[in-house]
Amino acid sequence: MDFEAIKRAAQGYEADMSRFLRDLIAIPSESCEEEGVIKRTIAEMEKLGFDKAEIDPEGNALGWMGTGEKIIAFDGHIDTVGIGNISNWTEDPYKGYETEDVIYGRGGSDQEGGVVSAVYGAKIMKDLGLIPAGYRILVAATVQEEDCDGLCWQYIHNEDGITPEFVVSTEPTDGGIYRGHRGRMEIRVDVKGVSCHGSAPERGDNAIYKMADIVQQVRALNENGDEDSTEIKGLVKMLNPKYNPEHYEDARFLGRGTCTVSQIFYTSPSRCAVADSCAVSIDRRMTAGETWDSCLEEIRALPAVQKYGEDVKVSMYMYDRPAWTGLKYETECYFPTWINKESAPHVQALADAHKALFGPERIGHPGAMHLRKRPLIDKWTFSTNGVSIQGRYGIPCVGFGPGAESQAHAPNEITWKQDLVTCAAVYAACVRLYKGRGDEDVCEYRGGKTDNNIK
Repeated sequence: MDFEAIKRAAQGYEADMSRFLRDLIAIPSESCEEEGVIKRTIAEMEKLGFDKAEIDPEGNALGWMGTGEKIIAFDGHIDTVGIGNISNWTEDPYKGYETEDVIYGRGGSDQEGGVVSAVYGAKIMKDLGLIPAGYRILVAATVQEEDCDGLCWQYIHNEDGITPEFVVSTEPTDGGIYRGHRGRMEIRVDVKGVSCHGSAPERGDNAIYKMADIVQQVRALNENGDEDSTEIKGLVKMLNPKYNPEHYEDARFLGRGTCTVSQIFYTSPSRCAVADSCAVSIDRRMTAGETWDSCLEEIRALPAVQKYGEDVKVSMYMYDRPAWTGLKYETECYFPTWINKESAPHVQALADAHKALFGPERIGHPGAMHLRKRPLIDKWTFSTNGVSIQGRYGIPCVGFGPGAESQAHAPNEITWKQDLVTCAAVYAACVRLYKGRGDEDVCEYRGGKTDNNIK
């Protein structure tokens, strides 16, 4: 393989990739509102000579190169979060700006830049004859990830009937190759009370007071240690072989689980009354060894939850927002943990491509390198569509994408042009370096599905 030709081709497309990314950034595309960026992506695929470019019923853009039966896919979610407080931005987050080195604007790192690099990586594969015989390349620009990680791949796998041999996630990786991440779930706690006039609160049963007790114990669950004398042992316990004998080493690789109260709701007849209900949302990040039901039972076992008995309900959220196409594809808000073996052939294909093109260490613009003094092969802090691709279905997945995790969801978001070029080159080279058969046991850890009636 002519690695210098691949690098020259990727570098030659820098201006085109920059223009495409700026076009995407200029189109607001929060979850369920991605129609504009999806159609712009289809137009770019058609301009570049993709063999087929289509939009599925959920609204994902699927671009195909090649004609083989086996599929290698590149996934990038095309939706973004909102802009938050506009006063935190120094420039218009959609108009943005471009310098010699960076592109500014919402979605540059998280993660429209990954879609751009994947589209052009596939173009380079076709131009240089790098698509292996018997394979097709799929570039999937996917929707609703910011709202519900992996929902798009539940649809692509179950309804579109697409099962790649492996998937490259183009989420930002700070120049690294990522082989897994923690899972997460969204938990709701509801507490019942009895309202009365606020002038005599002793006549009622204040649901907010009950919830206050529970919230303090959720905080303790996140912050406490795991000493024998601690009544509410903290989530750090999963790093201890005493509490997680089978998976503590994997948990140490991923990092401990966390929980935090992210929302609070209440009902009350008026501001002059005792609240008769209160509810909170809990963002729960899950490390290896933690399961969806163990996380629910952990909340149910808190002393305050036990104290208030049948007045408390602990449950998992469901997601049912319609896609931009109007399609509603309901799922549970559970997003499984996953880790690949470092030796897995799809992981090594990315590593071999990077080493052949750029060497064995992370590279990047000097302004990004303070975040990149880490092993080339590592893991994400946040979660990705890999929760479904590998965590739910066991389809091998590996991450390599332009941009920085620290830019995700932040004001004044930027991405580096050099990353766009680097990733396009690695994507173009990796498929030829893949030595797998498609039937290897590549999983080191996988959360899997629940026993609920969800595909």
